[in-house]
Amino acid sequence: MNEISTIGLDLAKNIFQVHGIDAARQDVIRKPLRRGEVLKFFASLHPCLIGIEACATAHHWGRELGKLGHTVRLVPPAYVKAYVKRDKTDAADAEAICEAVTRPTMRFVAVKSMEQQGVLMLHKTRDLLIRQRTMLINAYRGHLAELGIIAAQGSAGVKTAIEAFHMAQDNLPALACNALHGLIDQMRVLAREIEKIEKTILTWYRQNAASRRLAAILGIGPITVSAITAAVPDATLFSSGRSFTAWLGLTPRSYSSGGKEKLVGISKRGDSYIRRLLVIGATRGDPSSATGQCQQELGRQATYA
Repeated sequence: MNEISTIGLDLAKNIFQVHGIDAARQDVIRKPLRRGEVLKFFASLHPCLIGIEACATAHHWGRELGKLGHTVRLVPPAYVKAYVKRDKTDAADAEAICEAVTRPTMRFVAVKSMEQQGVLMLHKTRDLLIRQRTMLINAYRGHLAELGIIAAQGSAGVKTAIEAFHMAQDNLPALACNALHGLIDQMRVLAREIEKIEKTILTWYRQNAASRRLAAILGIGPITVSAITAAVPDATLFSSGRSFTAWLGLTPRSYSSGGKEKLVGISKRGDSYIRRLLVIGATRGDPSSATGQCQQELGRQATYA
């Protein structure tokens, strides 16, 4: 069997698919692998180029295969799709990944460390809790409106609404009061959890040199900086600042044909969470303070505590 130079690996929960070619780009191996066989199989090979679709568990396998001496490249799923020649099957996906990873102009996703993924998990958990708290606030304001108590939007409005409810609860139905007290308790629990996560993020930010360097940029604080540092482990993948903004979906979308160029609204491709943080940081808060954003967030959470 010819020596394998490039492999496309289609990930799954239990059954993985391998497609390998040699230096002459001839097919060498096509086979499924059970989860427990993956590391044993790649440990038996000479170091080669491995392409993996940048999907769930891709960073884990990228780290594990990298430890075996292989060069691992994560390919965005949207860029792999163009190389699928037949119906979607595991074998066809593995072949498409193998083809895509060898393209000279292909763009790759940097493999994240466990620490970076841990920071992103904190951010995703924080974002989830904030959305849950928003749902509770909206439900609380809606229920109060049914009882004739109108609450203004924003954290100050919720605080005022809670005070108004406590003042009027003697004249309200007991069943309604029980339901509203439950919502208030849940809002306070979520506020404490969000504050705890933000303090953990702030501690990591202070200990990370790359985050502290980014914080020197006006208009962004520890929350945004830590998200960028964790999501972009290798900034050299971007040739310029505009490439980075295009990756975030902040550049105009181009629609050109017949020599006529047309630019429309921003593309909104890429990481929507970081894009949202940057937009919020650019439109709110004190841009002269590197920690202003995080301080505002912590202060806002304290309102519900």
